[in-house]
Amino acid sequence: MDSESQLLQYQSWTADNLCVESFHEQTQYFTSRWDALCPYIDVTPEMLATARKPFLVYALPPEGNYGVPINDKYGLVHAASKDFWSDPRRIRKFSHLDKLFKNFAVTEKLVAGKDLRVADIYALGGEHFSAHEIDAKEVEGFVDYVRKLDVLILQVHAQSGDLVLSDVSMLLPERSQVYGSFCQWSWAYKNLSPGIYACLLAARWTARAGYQYYNLGPVDDYDYKSLFVTDLEPIYGLAMTDPDHPLALDLSSPLHTDFKPSEWNQVYRANWG
Repeated sequence: MDSESQLLQYQSWTADNLCVESFHEQTQYFTSRWDALCPYIDVTPEMLATARKPFLVYALPPEGNYGVPINDKYGLVHAASKDFWSDPRRIRKFSHLDKLFKNFAVTEKLVAGKDLRVADIYALGGEHFSAHEIDAKEVEGFVDYVRKLDVLILQVHAQSGDLVLSDVSMLLPERSQVYGSFCQWSWAYKNLSPGIYACLLAARWTARAGYQYYNLGPVDDYDYKSLFVTDLEPIYGLAMTDPDHPLALDLSSPLHTDFKPSEWNQVYRANWG
């Protein structure tokens, strides 16, 4: 790590790798290298001063001092709760999934994040990253974030040997959470709901491992997550922009859909200090 690198708990960055180029229509803006695959992204005044603008940060720690609440929430699965597993609707749905996958092989692997390389993550999720336009810098950001964490890799194979899904989560012991970073599944098995089955496998692992919650990530656009979610946690964001930037003038841009104009350039929470 060179002398210009900055450290912030699980995050390291330089002026060259901090920002990831994003676009709304044809308008350029920037997010951080941890944006797509990591939770609880923290910032410092130096980071905000270094970042290219407009700079949008999502998923700031809820207990922190930065940012404002956005419309979306984290969907938490209280996997340690008996009530979660005894809910009649879940029992019925989970039993149906188990029947669909009864002849499939499930493997679980716990890996030290420090042993993972970018190539390993692409092998698990390359098609997913391409389909969802996840930048290579964001994959590098994931590898950076998990250096001091363990990573859970769940895979399901069909009897034919086909890889049906690969699900990757990071363990956050200080929050008693397992955070689901991404899941790649084969479209040939779409009718079996492999993504939902991956959530079930991860929630079961969370409970067995003694963690309280499986974090499904943002829930706003994902109706299927309602089967699992027991708690909602606010997501905080931060937007640094010139008010005359084309992104700020476009009412359909993330600056307007996720933030109020009065919240632009608001670094600290209104109730802090």
